[in-house]
Amino acid sequence: MIRIVRTLAFALLFSAAGVPSWAQQPAKYAAKVPSSIQTPDTVETRIGTLKFFDGLPNEDTVQKVYDNIDFARGVETFLTGMPAASVYALCKGFEDAGVEKNKGIAITEDLMDARSLFLTPNSTTVYVFFCLDLKDGPMVTQVPPGVLGPVDDAYFRYVTDVGLIGPDRGKGGKYLFVPPGYSGEVPADGYFVTKTPTNTNLVFYRAFVKDGDVAAAVKNVKDHARIYPLSGAATPPDTTFVNTSGKQFNTVHASDFHFYEELNAVIQSEPADAFDPEALGLFASIGIKKGQPFAPDERMKSILVDAVAVGNATARSMLFAPRDKRAKFYPDRQWNNGFIGNSYQFLNNGERMLDARTMFHYAATGITPAMADAKPGTGSAYAFAARDKTGAYLDGGKTYKITLPAPIPVGQFWSFTVYDNQTRSMLETDQKLAGLDSNQPGIKKNADGSVTVWFSPKAPAGEEANWIQTMHGKGWNSLLRLYAPLEPWFDKTWKPGDFELVE
Repeated sequence: MIRIVRTLAFALLFSAAGVPSWAQQPAKYAAKVPSSIQTPDTVETRIGTLKFFDGLPNEDTVQKVYDNIDFARGVETFLTGMPAASVYALCKGFEDAGVEKNKGIAITEDLMDARSLFLTPNSTTVYVFFCLDLKDGPMVTQVPPGVLGPVDDAYFRYVTDVGLIGPDRGKGGKYLFVPPGYSGEVPADGYFVTKTPTNTNLVFYRAFVKDGDVAAAVKNVKDHARIYPLSGAATPPDTTFVNTSGKQFNTVHASDFHFYEELNAVIQSEPADAFDPEALGLFASIGIKKGQPFAPDERMKSILVDAVAVGNATARSMLFAPRDKRAKFYPDRQWNNGFIGNSYQFLNNGERMLDARTMFHYAATGITPAMADAKPGTGSAYAFAARDKTGAYLDGGKTYKITLPAPIPVGQFWSFTVYDNQTRSMLETDQKLAGLDSNQPGIKKNADGSVTVWFSPKAPAGEEANWIQTMHGKGWNSLLRLYAPLEPWFDKTWKPGDFELVE
């Protein structure tokens, strides 16, 4: 009882009665402490009121800041881990479609359509895609002549090109992919040898259709494309080709809690040093750590459910409403650039452009220097639009038109494809191609040589050949592709029109 009384008396001494005289005396060795380095007893913030005693956070404050940092790191993990989850979803989707790693090759024998969920594909070329798993050693990939495409690692980092701009220069050949840390012998010749930092690698190339002969493009692939382990090169096993045209399967990463499980699967399957330590530290801070189960408790899981929702909203904002002024191709148009800064590594004067990386990987599949920095007369150029001339989002229930002025600066052809805002895949309509390209017969030109294309649920009378279908109740966006773009595209003396609302 005496101890309680003394304690109360001591407390009262420091409250209403003020501080005792001995405590008011300045220390003999006193600093001149600026207010900027001191922590007030009470601080109002966006996460609530934070309270301290002489700089020491109370229990409520500690809980708030840890909840906040777990949430913030969950959001950042979504944005940073997206490239890895995207490759994982692609390889998982291929497997679901019957394309086994190291054994099968997928090919769109009847081109692509909306039944297969891919990030912004097109319907004008034959696609070939498969995943390599190098855990058991080097793999050989035979590439047909006349194709074009990249190979990317498990974090969607560029590894090499194959085909026209790869080391085979369009002649075809054997590529040998060597896993990280491999110490065995590598053949001195006969292969284009490529070392990769991850076990998983995505091979993704196009077989071009000439004169509308899709069957010939498919035959060229099947006659020459092969995949097998180096250890079996003397008697290569058969390669299985899977026609994925018309198949319903998904290759798009999740945007809910399952995203973190996809990312965890990548971290567990790759070498510990395959990724940047900062990124691995970020992932580990929310429980995704190599060699350990990802099993968040109830508190952490509820935080991550919120975090992935905000991360997804963040990525959508960066894609559909970018605040970076460099995203616009022209100050007076609604067309955006998917490769801000024209860097396939998203670098600018030594900095990593984080928002630009998120914007690209949320929308697209495959990365190569040729996409980011095309040259006049080669490669392809891309322009993205989700808004009409006034800045309003495109509405699938309305009618729009857009005019490409003459002459359109392409050495090969141009195309439009429409995409679903939700999936970023081809818009589900009654049109198989979900777009059109300049190789299609019957496209009408205006008197001055320009071309006007129409977008609406039903074709305007007399415009059927220049019409792309949209759907009531669905927002949409579009990519304009220019194959072998010419100088007027690069110096911006040529500009595509904007989408104009007709009704």
